[in-house]
Amino acid sequence: MPQYDYDLFVIGGGSGGVRAARVSAGLGKRVAIAEEYRYGGTCVIRGCVPKKLFVYASQFPEHFADAAGYGWTVPEASFDWPTLIANKDREIGRLSGLYQVGVENAGGTAFHSRATLVDAHTVLIESENRTVSAEHILIATGGRPNPHAALPGHEHCIFSNEAFDLPTLPKSIVIAGGGYIAVEFANIFHGLGVDTTLIYRGKEILQRFDMDLRRRLHEAMVAKGIRIQCHTIFERIERRGDGRLAATVMGGEVMLADQIMLAIGRIPNTENLGLEAAGVKTGVRGEIVVDAHSRTNVPNVFAIGDVTDRVQLTPVAIHEAMCFVETAFKGNPTVPDHDCIATAVFSQPEIGTVGLSEDDASKRFANLEIYSASFRPMRHTLSGRQERMLTKLVVDADTRRVVGAHVLGPDAGEMAQLLGIALKAGLSKDDFDRTMAVHPTAAEELVTMYKPSYLVKDGVRQA
Repeated sequence: MPQYDYDLFVIGGGSGGVRAARVSAGLGKRVAIAEEYRYGGTCVIRGCVPKKLFVYASQFPEHFADAAGYGWTVPEASFDWPTLIANKDREIGRLSGLYQVGVENAGGTAFHSRATLVDAHTVLIESENRTVSAEHILIATGGRPNPHAALPGHEHCIFSNEAFDLPTLPKSIVIAGGGYIAVEFANIFHGLGVDTTLIYRGKEILQRFDMDLRRRLHEAMVAKGIRIQCHTIFERIERRGDGRLAATVMGGEVMLADQIMLAIGRIPNTENLGLEAAGVKTGVRGEIVVDAHSRTNVPNVFAIGDVTDRVQLTPVAIHEAMCFVETAFKGNPTVPDHDCIATAVFSQPEIGTVGLSEDDASKRFANLEIYSASFRPMRHTLSGRQERMLTKLVVDADTRRVVGAHVLGPDAGEMAQLLGIALKAGLSKDDFDRTMAVHPTAAEELVTMYKPSYLVKDGVRQA
């Protein structure tokens, strides 16, 4: 039997890679992990965590305005962008350190280096110019923003990575994209006082989400003052003499802005990893092709997370990491479960969703019951804010099983996490009805909608 330096070598120190390394090391395996930038990956360094901190920062203007209805007199507020950046950096640094220490405390070795494959069992640690061998190799290098290289002038644009570290807050920005990253940043920048425009090539923002949520959020964003133009794409970007950017969109309209951000998808980080040398196959977008157990075509090489381009969510990468450990080291081959994943869009108002949209459910089930409630959250009654909340359940009428749950409004993401348990367990509408409401809460609407708002039969809404 061949002898290797490590039982497992992980390339990529993001959430998935670190989890796999730490848990495997905790089992007594000889484990090493290499990260060329900072431990924590996209989520911790330039994704979920700093984004949520920015969301919190951008919500304060509305909080200050709402306070008056509750008897508070709030002095005129001012915002300091460098303070937010400095405090964010301090927290990200703390978390990044914890990720590395977690691996080392479990008994693993953490390298600060780019690592590439030499062959199926050999890894080059570039910073040390030496190779090591491993019985199993796990690739968890994640993804990065699509640079849209075909767009003339794309080099003048920023992406989500740069948005977290801008030296100054722009006075105006145009964001291209209709996914959750584009939508969230549009709300963030607007909340921080930036004149914000969002353009999207599709007919409505947030494709693949329930259409009622998409339309309601669009309306709410416009009501706040965010300009949204659908069926619109950039033709070219030019930098003017005064430093501002001129974006020409189809039809000839020119949009001027201090910054232009491209948020039009992400691509896997697989270039120059040595995949060809190891014989690892990739797909048309550069993603690593894996089977149900996250194994590549090379039996001892696995891949998890965004680099596989399956479901690009941090908790999914972590789940895949745990399944990998079961498969590789516990003799318990485990398939990651990608069905019925709860998720949130930290827009303003927030979206929380799990299961099937109404449109998707109508393609799978002949008879649907749709339960929907739209109301002004209690917190808005004294503030005078007119923003409304939406709760919606999609039910398979033949089995009474709840197959989709969707919320738009304050704390929707928190609700989605708990709804995810209910839908994952396959609970029925009758189970929801038997559940006592917590009053007064917005979430109680989810267990008090006793009569369908309407029915859908063979994909057609019934009058």
